[in-house]
Amino acid sequence: MKNWQGQLFPIILAALLAALSFWLQNVVDVAEPKRDGNLRHDPDAIAENFIVRRFDAEGRVKYRLTSPWLEHYPDDDSSELRSPTLVNFRPDGPPLTLSAQNARVSAEGETVFLWDDVNAVRAADADRPELRFRSPYLTAQPDLGTAFTNSPVEITQGQSWLKGIGARIDTHLSTFVLQSQVTGVYINPTQKP
Repeated sequence: MKNWQGQLFPIILAALLAALSFWLQNVVDVAEPKRDGNLRHDPDAIAENFIVRRFDAEGRVKYRLTSPWLEHYPDDDSSELRSPTLVNFRPDGPPLTLSAQNARVSAEGETVFLWDDVNAVRAADADRPELRFRSPYLTAQPDLGTAFTNSPVEITQGQSWLKGIGARIDTHLSTFVLQSQVTGVYINPTQKP
């Protein structure tokens, strides 16, 4: 009878060498990165005097986004704008105009991130004077008719003013809700001095 343990040693040694060779091959083979530009954040399109309008079901302009300069980025399908203006139209009231120094629009256009001196102006109507809103940044969702920020906020309407941290805006109802640390002065515009 032969010694089977002596025959098993070369098989184990060959299996160990095969596993070591496989491991070394995987360590040494570094996958060549794709050079198709998808990993770079470079613009693939630039537009000057850019205007986009979104219409509601009745064919009325729901909102309009304009900018003198737009750059589109293919890696995340976003767009960056300089000096953008977003005007939300309401059929039963004055429009709400948002502006800033910079903005980024998400891939599907559902979210607009505005930053650097964000201003919102609700035009005056028969019942209320003009309202002005200021904040360092604001996130707007024009299709939903909402906007929000967690940064400091200043609101003025006539001689009244409010300051606080964080705000929620409903552009359909034209309401501004401050979140915290709210201080201000309210002066009734119909009251005569």
